[in-house]
Amino acid sequence: MNILHIRSNSDTLGIIASSLCLVHCLATPFLFLANTEFILSEGEHPFWWKSLDFIFLGLSFIAVYKTTQTTSNQKLKYAFWICWSLLFAIVLNEKLHLVHLVEEIIYVVAILLVSLHFYNQKYCRCNNKKCCTN
Repeated sequence: MNILHIRSNSDTLGIIASSLCLVHCLATPFLFLANTEFILSEGEHPFWWKSLDFIFLGLSFIAVYKTTQTTSNQKLKYAFWICWSLLFAIVLNEKLHLVHLVEEIIYVVAILLVSLHFYNQKYCRCNNKKCCTN
């Protein structure tokens, strides 16, 4: 896959970023369970690993912004921004420990964001308002 193709297709970027975010969230418990001794001696996860959350959020923001500029379905625009806002709030809450949330909620939101990008890519990317109006 060509990097220029990814730049020109925000849904592809969104699918990749959201999927990597999901893999990151799924892998974290297993990776740090395997390195329990390191975490206990260091006291926290490595900075580079924690910063991946914000990198994925940034990529997702760009993908959602560009996708909502080109989608023909108004409801889908709201769904994208609601999902991204939820993802942002969950990651921020995880960093600041504001409210206790079930850990699995981030998986649901990431999967929903990936699904929205797939749906938009297949049915709602067009140059006129007649496609994907429902």
